[in-house]
Amino acid sequence: MGVRGLQGFVGSTCPHICTIVNIHELAERHRNKYPGCTPTIVVDAMCCLRYWYTAESWVCGGQWREYYCALRNFVAAFTSAGIKLIFFFDGMVEPGKRDEWVKRRLKNNREISKIFHYIKSKRDQPGRNMFFIPSGLAIFTRFALKTLGQETFCSLQEADYEVASYGLQHNCLGILGEDTDYLIYDTCPYFSIGDLCLESLQTIMLCREKLCESLGLRVADLPLLACLLGNDITPESMFESFRYKCLSSYASVKENAGKKGNIILAVSDYISKVLHLYQGEKKIEEMLPLGPNKALFYKGVTSYLLPGQKSPWLVQKPKGMITDKQQMVSLNPESKQEVPMCIDPEFKQEVPVCTNPESMQEVPMCMDPEPNQEASMCTDPESKQEVPMCTDSESKPEVSQYTNPESKQKLPSGIDTEFNLEALMCTHPEFKQEDVMDMEPEIKQVTMVSESEILKVARMHHVHSESYLVYNILSSGEIECSNTLEDELDQALPSQAFIYRPVRQRVYALLLGDWKDGASTGPVVKEWFVYPGNSLKHPDLVRPLQMTVQGGTPSLEVLWLSQEPAVQAQRLDTLLACFNLSSSREELQAVESPLRALCCLLIYLFVQVDTLSLEDLHAFIAQALCLQGKSTSQLMHLQLDYINSRAVQLGSLLVRGLTTLVLVNSACGFPWTTSEFMPWNVFDGKLFHQKYLQSEKGYAVEVLLEQNRSWLTKFHNLKAVVCKACSKENRRIVGRTHWDSPYTGRQGRQGYSSYRTDSTHGHSGQSWRNQGSGGRQHERNHWRRY
Repeated sequence: MGVRGLQGFVGSTCPHICTIVNIHELAERHRNKYPGCTPTIVVDAMCCLRYWYTAESWVCGGQWREYYCALRNFVAAFTSAGIKLIFFFDGMVEPGKRDEWVKRRLKNNREISKIFHYIKSKRDQPGRNMFFIPSGLAIFTRFALKTLGQETFCSLQEADYEVASYGLQHNCLGILGEDTDYLIYDTCPYFSIGDLCLESLQTIMLCREKLCESLGLRVADLPLLACLLGNDITPESMFESFRYKCLSSYASVKENAGKKGNIILAVSDYISKVLHLYQGEKKIEEMLPLGPNKALFYKGVTSYLLPGQKSPWLVQKPKGMITDKQQMVSLNPESKQEVPMCIDPEFKQEVPVCTNPESMQEVPMCMDPEPNQEASMCTDPESKQEVPMCTDSESKPEVSQYTNPESKQKLPSGIDTEFNLEALMCTHPEFKQEDVMDMEPEIKQVTMVSESEILKVARMHHVHSESYLVYNILSSGEIECSNTLEDELDQALPSQAFIYRPVRQRVYALLLGDWKDGASTGPVVKEWFVYPGNSLKHPDLVRPLQMTVQGGTPSLEVLWLSQEPAVQAQRLDTLLACFNLSSSREELQAVESPLRALCCLLIYLFVQVDTLSLEDLHAFIAQALCLQGKSTSQLMHLQLDYINSRAVQLGSLLVRGLTTLVLVNSACGFPWTTSEFMPWNVFDGKLFHQKYLQSEKGYAVEVLLEQNRSWLTKFHNLKAVVCKACSKENRRIVGRTHWDSPYTGRQGRQGYSSYRTDSTHGHSGQSWRNQGSGGRQHERNHWRRY
């Protein structure tokens, strides 16, 4: 979320930092200055999700057709101006930022509780002031942008670092986002997405040079200021007493700046008047009360240094030392020219970042590691570099995409490896190993698998935003899932984290190798999944779950690398086995696209959750069929009588199932095209809500299908496939009027609020609330064994 207090300070105290600019005009100037280079803006996509989601309805599960249309219009506005967009998404949570991630998730939980309280009391959607982005929005935005032909990348570390690095190395026109960290990075200009007018391409440019002028600092001082104020790495509380000491001795307090604003001014004044005075004579730890936080402080400052950059506040490394952000090797033993190389963290193989196939000469994509002077980035966004580095697709090398036929992208040369503590120790020899370990005990991740070729494939698909969680599982064995619109007071519906866990467990078995259920040793995946009752103090430790694939479970080499036509059937068999639906293969194959994946998901849901009724099934199927005949405008103008809290949960539950399909499909080698389970093809929140309300009132199927006879046959066929598959698992789907019957749900089981972990493994029949939600006191004995 950037530097604490800086956003408000810029808006209230230093508004002159913000300059109204027209991106179209800046692009024209860029073209004139760098002929042959396409003006490029690198987009921090995670900052833009709220800007892009303009649909009025947001609690029902998402208005995905409207959202897709908004993304298409966004891309078209820049394309028509001749501007290229490069999108970056967060690919993982760095260990050092896990606490901040947890803090935000718990805050979101409180907001979601208020949302459901409002829905149940008002039977309406809250106002935009309580807006919460629909589940899976970030995941499906990647695929939407790729479908629209955009270059979309998923980060291997914090996305803002890769965004800033890419913008600097490729001479980009600017960065589009909403994060004050981009004022701290010494990179290309920073444009505000929140102030963007799409019709005119006019927005606000925040100038770090003017910020420095107002604070009496240099650009190189900004990382130090950011860490003293507090950011995602250095907690705000770390230097709280120091900031108040600066404020107490600050003689130029401004009444209009407020308390936080004056603190920023006071700390900046201390840096410029006190620290600058002794710079070069004393080490920074002799001038600041770093104490036991020394290593964390240095990590925070270093996190802002892009490839080739140095900080005057850090002890410079001896010549020949390797920095944590890049590797430099000599092109010629007799030459002094250095070429940056991209070091793969798993394989330690050096790969030239950019190669000209005609001249066979490597082209450096990093700034000069020892610049003689600071480059201005304020008045002229194109003045960052004298020599342009074109970002046109023709100038980058092709990278093999293996088995995914939809892959068309190339690996960006600005993606760096993880923060390297060893390099930090080389740069600062006064650090001891135990200091580093105290700073971040989990920073060194253990790779879960050792086959380099498999990791290469997984990494490639991860970077290209083609897979979901697969690389995280293989490389670190740690994954996360953010908040979902779930009512913590509803005892009848399980959390999506539990419902889809058996699927994930089978994926773990597929990715992490052979092992037997119940084994005391073997791979364990750390799951940071948000659900009611989870304090997130520790991850849930989840072991793989064996699955049965006809003919045996194929290896990842076969699933991912084989080009044999027969392997495609094995990929599909493996996907169905992950959902424990191998026995329904023939029926599912008969279902036409794009309803096949949805049908698979519905079977799994109704087998797992006893409290799903026939009315729920009718609503899910009816909305999927009616969606095929609806225009975006019709969906946009659809009106609901009221909002039902249970339907809100069911909408989010289905969308989380679609994200689970993305995980399984990519783990199995892409047996289905991604269009099969993209929500804009199979789900609309308001339309589902309408069908749910109608079905709940007992409306006939013909009414649900809007009297369309052609859909009636498809409806009964889909219903028959789901009911038949459920009956094989001894699950009878009945209407709510029959819930008091002793034959409700699966034979031999009565009551509600229960779900199955698996038909042959796990804890079938146990209440889902006893499986973890609200029962964290049992996690050491029962939950962690699960």
